[in-house]
Amino acid sequence: MVIAYHVIFSTYGFWLPNDPRGSWSDFVGAWELVRFGKATKVSTTRSVAAAPHDRRLRKQAKETLQYQPVAFSGRQALAVGQGFAQAVRESGYRVHACSILPEHVHMIIGRSLRSVGRIVGHFKGRATQHLAAAGLWLDAGRPVWGNKSWKVFVYPPERAQQAIAYVEANPEKEGKPRQRWSFVRPFEPMAPPASPERSPPRGGGSGCPQGSSGPRGTANARGAGGCPGPCRRPTGQNSGG
Repeated sequence: MVIAYHVIFSTYGFWLPNDPRGSWSDFVGAWELVRFGKATKVSTTRSVAAAPHDRRLRKQAKETLQYQPVAFSGRQALAVGQGFAQAVRESGYRVHACSILPEHVHMIIGRSLRSVGRIVGHFKGRATQHLAAAGLWLDAGRPVWGNKSWKVFVYPPERAQQAIAYVEANPEKEGKPRQRWSFVRPFEPMAPPASPERSPPRGGGSGCPQGSSGPRGTANARGAGGCPGPCRRPTGQNSGG
């Protein structure tokens, strides 16, 4: 039985749909990127970040993006965390670990009656709103997030504990300290699935609630696709989305 999800989602431009190492994407939606090849979708649960590839070509592809790739500053990461906290308050999601890196986010989320895609969209939308409200995202037309996310279904309980430890230690790979967030709660193996009482904001699946005056949450057809995770490790059953 699935008891949690290991979810990774990235900022705009971090990992392109036709990255030579592989991606989550089924197609390349930005015409500027088409000349660098078709989407390179992979199904592996292991990291492909270190796979041999043409770095020069990858850099050239990123230079064609409509906007500069996004990398959060420390203040921006704090605002993102505050947005995540709001989403948790609104929904009752059980988050057992969270690391917000400059270019991607790792989370362990307890099972829920809501789909992972909707949950991630809710997190992205609230984070985007908090960035704008704090004056840390001044270009309302520039997307914050890449499309899609990556998830692994986690089971049994010992795997969940391993995944939590992995996410907690993840910042250390980039020379950063471990993070502590108020919305993270201890793991409870026998907890029933979360049943959010409130629906996420409309458009939450895209990461930007409709009607919001804040910046766009995710990349559009001219933006970047999803990444297969720079820090991926097998923690259960893989399912893209």
